[in-house]
Amino acid sequence: MLVFLEDGACLKVTEQELLDFGLRSGDELGEEMLKRLKKAAGVSDAKARAADLIGRRAMSRQSLEKKLQEKGASQAEARYAGEWLEAIGALNDKEYAAMLARHCGDMGYGPARVREKLYEKGVPRELWEEALEELPPAEEQVDRFLAAKYKGGPLDQRERKRLSDALLRRGFSWSDVRAGLNRLGADILEDE
Repeated sequence: MLVFLEDGACLKVTEQELLDFGLRSGDELGEEMLKRLKKAAGVSDAKARAADLIGRRAMSRQSLEKKLQEKGASQAEARYAGEWLEAIGALNDKEYAAMLARHCGDMGYGPARVREKLYEKGVPRELWEEALEELPPAEEQVDRFLAAKYKGGPLDQRERKRLSDALLRRGFSWSDVRAGLNRLGADILEDE
């Protein structure tokens, strides 16, 4: 609903604010009541935007609050909207972290790259280790990558470097990469 004020301003409110404030056409609003109405309308708007954003794609609470603030919500309104969505079960950082880790694992990324993504998406650090448990074993992922990318032929130093660099960029540790190349037949020594 739109509430038109005498000064020409327009305020967007929900039915809940109409009921809570007992608003009717032609009502006189005192300074204090107008201030409370604007605050309530801001919170309702932030909640509606938050529900719309979370309905479009999953995100962490930190990302949601940041996005709301970019769209004009105050920090308090954004925090309240995030709390509200958590309370009704529409926003859950733990589930989001697990989903993001599974997605990255399906794309063939290793633990370091998944940590990078979790950080980038604003997932609290205390949820990272549990989310990383969602990844398939590194050995399995490395072997699948090598099977897809190794073109056959001699596994010379140049080819080993190409494959190992690619795996390191994907977030696998050197020990996982070395073990995978050894299984492929490269026989890389410990000190290489």
